[in-house]
Amino acid sequence: MRREVRWERMFPDELESAFAECPLAWFTYGLCEPHGPQNAVGLDAIKAHGIACRAARAHGGIVAPPDYWHIHEIGGYAVWSERSVGQPPHSWLTCMPPWQHFKNICYHIRQADALGFHAALFITGHYGPNWEDLKTLVDLVQPHVGTRLYSLPDFEANQPGFDEDGNSGGDHAGKVETSLLWAIEPESVDLSRLPPEDDPGPHFAMGRTVRETNRIVGERMVRDEVEWLGQKARELLSDYEKASPPHSLTTFDAVEELWADIVRPALSAFKTMQPTWNDGEPVPLDSMWFENWKTDGEK
Repeated sequence: MRREVRWERMFPDELESAFAECPLAWFTYGLCEPHGPQNAVGLDAIKAHGIACRAARAHGGIVAPPDYWHIHEIGGYAVWSERSVGQPPHSWLTCMPPWQHFKNICYHIRQADALGFHAALFITGHYGPNWEDLKTLVDLVQPHVGTRLYSLPDFEANQPGFDEDGNSGGDHAGKVETSLLWAIEPESVDLSRLPPEDDPGPHFAMGRTVRETNRIVGERMVRDEVEWLGQKARELLSDYEKASPPHSLTTFDAVEELWADIVRPALSAFKTMQPTWNDGEPVPLDSMWFENWKTDGEK
C-alpha cells in the first residue's frame, strides 16, 4: 500500500509519525489556466503537487493541500494572454493579483513555522516571473522565521530536462509540461484533442513543441525532479540542525506586521507588478485582458 503523504488525507497519528520522522513541509502552487486543448486546465498545480507527493514518498515530509489560485491577468500576464490565448469565450482562470497571492504564502509560511517544521519547500508549477518574486519573498521572510525555506519553479529541478541538453527544463503546454502531466496524471492529457498541424491558432496557449510529447520522457523527468528535490530537502534540514533557530512567526498579528513592515514596501519592485515584462505590445483597449492589465492594487 502506498504511503500517504497528503496532509489533508492523513490521520492525526500519521501526521505526528511523519513529522517525527522528517519535519519537512511541501507547499505547491499553480492555477487553472489555458494549457492547450490537450491538457486539463489545472496542469500547473497538478504537476507541482504530483511531483511534491512523489518526492515526499521518496524522501519524507508532509505535502500541504495544493493552492490552485495564482497570479494572472495583471501586467505581462495580460500581454502574454492576448498573444497566446486570444479571445476565447472563457479563460477558465483561477487567478488573483500578486499582493494577495504572496500574502497568502506568508500565512502558509506562518503555519509551517508555528507547527515547528524544520524546513519547507515551495514549488510553483506556474511560470512567468512569479517564481522570481517568490524567491524574493522567501528571502525577505527567512530572517524572521525558524523554518528553513526554499522556493522554486518546478523546472529548476528538471535537470537536465526533456532532451538532456540542459536547455529544455520548462515550457508552456508544449512537450515538457504535457509530458510531465502525462506521467503524473495520465487522465489529464488527451493528445487526440490536438488541432490539425496546419491550423495556426492560437489554440488556448498550446505550446509549439507539443507533438514531441513523450510519456516515457515525462516519467524520467519526474524521477530527475524527485532526486533533485530530495537533495535540496536534505540541505535545508541540515542547515536547520546546525543553527537550531527559534520559531517566532506564530500569530496572525505577526504575519500582518511582517507584511506591513517588510514585504509590502518591496512589493512595487516585484516583477509581476510591472505593466510589461515580456517585451510585448500593450494590451489593446478592446481586449478581454485589458481591464486588469495595469491594476495597481497595493502597489
